[in-house]
Amino acid sequence: MSSENRTSVPNSLNEHWMPFTSNKDFKQNPRLITEAKGVYLKTHHGKTQIDASSGLFCNPLGHGRKEITEAVTKQLETLDYAQPFQQGFGGSFELATRISKHTPGDLNKIFYTICGSTAVETALKIAIAYHRSKGKAERFRFVGRERGYHGMNIGCISVGGMINNVKTFASVLMPGVQHMRHTHLPEHKFVSGQPETGADRADDLERIAINFGPENIAACIVEPIAGSTGTLVPPKGYLQKLRDTCDKYGILLIFDEVITGWGRTGSSFASIEYGVTPDIMTMAKATTNGVVPMGVVACRDEIYDSVMDASPMGSVELFHGYTYSGIPVAVAAALAVQDIFEKEDIFERAKNLAPYFQKGLFSLQDLESVENIRGYGMMGGIDMKLNSKPGKAGYETFKSCYEAGVNFKATGDCLIIAPQFICEKKHIDEIIDKLRTGITNYQKNQKN
Repeated sequence: MSSENRTSVPNSLNEHWMPFTSNKDFKQNPRLITEAKGVYLKTHHGKTQIDASSGLFCNPLGHGRKEITEAVTKQLETLDYAQPFQQGFGGSFELATRISKHTPGDLNKIFYTICGSTAVETALKIAIAYHRSKGKAERFRFVGRERGYHGMNIGCISVGGMINNVKTFASVLMPGVQHMRHTHLPEHKFVSGQPETGADRADDLERIAINFGPENIAACIVEPIAGSTGTLVPPKGYLQKLRDTCDKYGILLIFDEVITGWGRTGSSFASIEYGVTPDIMTMAKATTNGVVPMGVVACRDEIYDSVMDASPMGSVELFHGYTYSGIPVAVAAALAVQDIFEKEDIFERAKNLAPYFQKGLFSLQDLESVENIRGYGMMGGIDMKLNSKPGKAGYETFKSCYEAGVNFKATGDCLIIAPQFICEKKHIDEIIDKLRTGITNYQKNQKN
């Protein structure tokens, strides 16, 4: 089909193998999005929905931003592609400077990748490269966490703790990876913000270090808030305890801020929100407002300097990179996003709106099928009560809410809610009202 004749509804659904989707179920009753503007989406049936999860956490500035469209168009007309190896273009250096103004501490060195998964993979490689540059090649082990999600590359799944991902690909995962327990405890029901208990779960890192030898561990990687699994907010003091243990044993601390980065907690990054600075940090998603794929790794100056100093002049210091690392079109989108962050004071806007959103989110706890609610900043998770088998309640509720006019992501039996930062209070009200309608309709359907 030519681009001129292409429609919003395809002639065939058979050829596309969709990601993280029940393909057979979807193709019997497809859900196609045809338009997006601001906080709203339109389906192929012509119905309007409100976007309650910022796409996949990646569109916090709303859909259809003219500033980003114009920047990308202008870049494509001027320079559509430049090789990222042994040459470059000015925009990528400008963007690195602007990103480094927001990162915590001395995380001033910026490496570009193509998504969150590749950002995490890159962070793991940088950790290994750093220790090798220090003559400590024996540090090959990594510590992740149960229920952590870091993407779908092999290294990402290895350090992640999502059960289905691990089970499916267990035969090809990295050796030498240990996992701490997750921080979601039974007493953390309907807690808004950071739980008071559970910081002692960080002692797992100390135990793993002692059991396997701290001199063998390269890095510990966690999401400050575990996002994809359902917004598991860190207990008070938990992240600092991880930092202290890493400092004690010379272990690098990696924060995966692919979801929490760029304002989701009300600060530019969760590391700043919680006052704990990692050694390496990943970001993606909101970096370009989801318009063009891009991942970013920020690391401490000392890590970069050590890797540089270990190689002679004229040699490649880090044998790693991607065809699409920091390509012009992605950089143009990201620079336009940086302009919007500053012009509209987006992080402050998110911080001011967060309490209203959290109040609305927790107002849903009276619904009989809701098992638990968690939240922080502009993100939240609603656990649905088990319905015969894991995942069924979440999926059926998602479909019911889709029909009610609210769009979001569901993981297992958890509904992931993460409104766009451009929302006004009336939009938050609409999200909460339609969630209530969708969940109530799901409950009614279960009784029939």
